[in-house]
Amino acid sequence: MTENRPAERDSSGEPGRSTVGFSWEAELRQFDVRRERARKLGGERRVNRQREQGRYTIRERIEKIAESFSEIGEFAVYHEYDALGNKLGTLPSSYVCGLAKVDGRYVALGGEDFTVRGGAPQTYLDRMKGGTGGFIDDLAHDYKIPLMLFVEGVGGDVAGQEEKGHAYLNNSISWNRCFEVLSEVPVLSMVSGVAVGAASARALASHFSVITKDSVLITGGPPLVRRALGIEIDKFDLGGAKLVTSIGAVDNLAEDEDDAMNQMRRVLSYLPQNAWQLPERAPCTDPVTRRAPELLEIIPENRRQAYRASRVIQAVVDQDSFFEIGSRWGKSLTTGLARIDGIPIGVLANNPQSLGGAMDAAACDKQVRLISLCNTFHLPILYFVDVPGFMVGPQAEKDNTLRWGLKAMESIISATVPVVTIQVRKSYGLAVSATSNPEKLGLRLAWPSGEWGDLPIEGGVEAAYRREIEASENPEQLRAEIEARMGALVDPWRTAEAFGVEHMIDPRATREIVATFFEASLGSMSAGGNLPRPDWRGRS
Repeated sequence: MTENRPAERDSSGEPGRSTVGFSWEAELRQFDVRRERARKLGGERRVNRQREQGRYTIRERIEKIAESFSEIGEFAVYHEYDALGNKLGTLPSSYVCGLAKVDGRYVALGGEDFTVRGGAPQTYLDRMKGGTGGFIDDLAHDYKIPLMLFVEGVGGDVAGQEEKGHAYLNNSISWNRCFEVLSEVPVLSMVSGVAVGAASARALASHFSVITKDSVLITGGPPLVRRALGIEIDKFDLGGAKLVTSIGAVDNLAEDEDDAMNQMRRVLSYLPQNAWQLPERAPCTDPVTRRAPELLEIIPENRRQAYRASRVIQAVVDQDSFFEIGSRWGKSLTTGLARIDGIPIGVLANNPQSLGGAMDAAACDKQVRLISLCNTFHLPILYFVDVPGFMVGPQAEKDNTLRWGLKAMESIISATVPVVTIQVRKSYGLAVSATSNPEKLGLRLAWPSGEWGDLPIEGGVEAAYRREIEASENPEQLRAEIEARMGALVDPWRTAEAFGVEHMIDPRATREIVATFFEASLGSMSAGGNLPRPDWRGRS
């Protein structure tokens, strides 16, 4: 008969298996002991500090977003030492991960536990649980399910060298899976608190990222900057949330963690489980036949007057379905996700309220990113075009706008999904080539408000006929006569008569026409049920 006796403890004081014999009672008791330790995270003091700073713990985040959670690696631990190498005790590992259900969908879910070693990588474990690859990325890859990440970590520290017994090359840690899953499944990340170094990079290796307004995302912290550059700087000045969302490092800003998690869930709702499936079509209570008379008010009759691009989008897509991505950067292009007749789509619209809608380097980068997302997950693209051209001027040249413009052109030319453009107003110069592909269907629907050409009439006349105008006895009269003659040629109806634009439509009927073509196009993306896996291009 097996003797029931308590489990012995190893040299560290941790529970260990008895050397006398095996006992089911003793072994099963270990589940409660070890699970209780895992639930305590880094200890009461560190947990309280996390909450005092207005942040959830990693376990609270998981409880907030998931209907169910099957944890993996719950009993992995980290042995804590002081600066002199004396052991202080044993804590749970600095990463929590597992299989979750979010809005009824299976996802691979994981995140750093900042209360343990600042959420540093688990170089002390035989296998990484997550962060820079590891089990959670493998789970998303093998099961072909979305990957959701809560990022809050220091990215690495010198203590890792002591754990291994030697300094190690960081390129011994493979990032391959982190990039591989980007072409396979939706990857969504949330930053709350501080993300530094590798943790920051992992947050950005995603299809959608969001950061809470009181958080920081940086390559290296103030101590590193001080030692490297001799500069004293606050971490928020280095990479505060408002800064990183204004330059496009992180897509969206959130008021708090609840807002951030809601945004992640919203984005996930537009996307399929993986790149081999079409996104799910949602029930639609907004009639597809709904006309949009408000468009005649939104688009001013004065073509020099600006309007808000998001209002145009909202008038056409399903009611309350537009979710904007990247509103704080590349502002001359509005981008996001929406639905038309329940079909998830990607939306782009030139925004005349910023730079007159001209495409600067940031806007071009923004376009590349959204179209890559649409290609990967089979979202048709709706593009509202009102572009006076690529941005010009000294700053535009310093920003290498033309090179970024070519990337934007390549993104639309290489699009693997149906693209419908609405020629809203201006379409001038090389930037128009970044709005559709003439070698594919590239369906272009024009409104009577449209105007296009190599250059706007005013600047074009000045460039083409400057010498004649200057030599004229009445330069202003001659300029006006030339502009009037050229103006007759840019009448959009003439282009429609020449089939230079596929169709002229009443703006109020846009919704029904676009919905009809998108519904008809769904079969082209399924390829008979064998969806190819496109490459994720991401940010260059």
